[in-house]
Amino acid sequence: MRRMPDVSPARVIALPFLLWLCSCSSLPAPDAAAAASEPPTVVLVSLDGVRPDALGRGDTPTLDALAADGVQAWMRPSYPSLTFPNHYTLVTGLRPDRHGLIHNSMYDAELGEFRLSDREAVSNGDWYADGEPVWVTAERAGLPTATLSWPGSEAAVRGLRPTRWLPYDEGRPIDTRVATMLEWLDEPSATRPRLATLYFEHPDKAGHDYGPNSPQYRQALRDVDAALGRLMDGIRSRGLLDRVNLLVLSDHGMAEVPTGQVIAVESMASREEARIVSTGQVIGLVPNPGFEAAVAARLLGAHAQYDCWRREAMPARWQFGTHPRVPPIVCQMHPGWDAISEAGLARRPQRTRGSHGYDPDLPEMRAMFVAHGPVFRRGVTLDGFDNVDVYPLLTRLLGIEAQPNDGDPATLLPALRERAR
Repeated sequence: MRRMPDVSPARVIALPFLLWLCSCSSLPAPDAAAAASEPPTVVLVSLDGVRPDALGRGDTPTLDALAADGVQAWMRPSYPSLTFPNHYTLVTGLRPDRHGLIHNSMYDAELGEFRLSDREAVSNGDWYADGEPVWVTAERAGLPTATLSWPGSEAAVRGLRPTRWLPYDEGRPIDTRVATMLEWLDEPSATRPRLATLYFEHPDKAGHDYGPNSPQYRQALRDVDAALGRLMDGIRSRGLLDRVNLLVLSDHGMAEVPTGQVIAVESMASREEARIVSTGQVIGLVPNPGFEAAVAARLLGAHAQYDCWRREAMPARWQFGTHPRVPPIVCQMHPGWDAISEAGLARRPQRTRGSHGYDPDLPEMRAMFVAHGPVFRRGVTLDGFDNVDVYPLLTRLLGIEAQPNDGDPATLLPALRERAR
């Protein structure tokens, strides 16, 4: 594992959060926490599209406080570094090539097309059946769970849903999301979720629209950080600091896309020549009958803005290309370049934007990780790790048996207090 370079400035924590940190110093010792009569809840929060170097710049005082009093690290997303594939990796421990969510846009010979805008597809459990999310395993073990918009949680996977779940709704106010989580935590021990998830898409949306260095992106960071502050205030006022283990993380980072650095995907292959399964940064193509040789001859290899491979010849380090949903030809855009439809290109505003979906080894694609709670050590910074390693930690915290996965249970043991290992 490579250590993350020291790219973040010193943590800046406002006075209210210093006071909050002081209140955290009264957390019980591990013995007391273990002896608590009520089982702890794992609260899993996703801040979509937040890079680790976004912390410590004055926009995230709550996250900075949690990191200073807990555990922080950076994560390498799985390929492709996109939202649905990596959110499902985090809760299954499987890489996308194994759990089957190989892109935000896919084609399956039996199921047809998958698009994030297609609510019927998104809520069809057959798309997710190659991987078992941690809430399904927990429910099978008799533990109540609750999910708020976590990608993949709107479907009954292998016949099971969370005890409580809410569909994705970008119009749901941030305060309502926090209030819902606190209502779940208010429930008596018998029904209180042992695992509860919360999702904020706001940084990702602002990053796509204006870029990761924009005022709009920084404002989105401030908004979700303030929401985390209200969540922590609610946990503290309820006396639950010793019964909530909090993980705040992201699915991937965000890279800047300068004005004009976009091509029409039809310039790679026409609609007559191939079915274009996915666009953006990871382009999936299925040559139409009679055009296989021409499309392969034109695309395979290196190009000015992208590189293309047959799916069986993808770079080995990406561990991608064996699932039947992976198209025969996959093209990877170079950092800072997009490929979209001609129609989308005509509508695209001429300004700096942001994208992800690039090589997961790029620093711009790194995801953040912060953990805080009675089982976690305090003031610890870990080396970077692969995001498949989050799943074994979740199952350990919940006390359930992990399903077959690609993660390493030893990776995050240094994050835990000795008695929690």
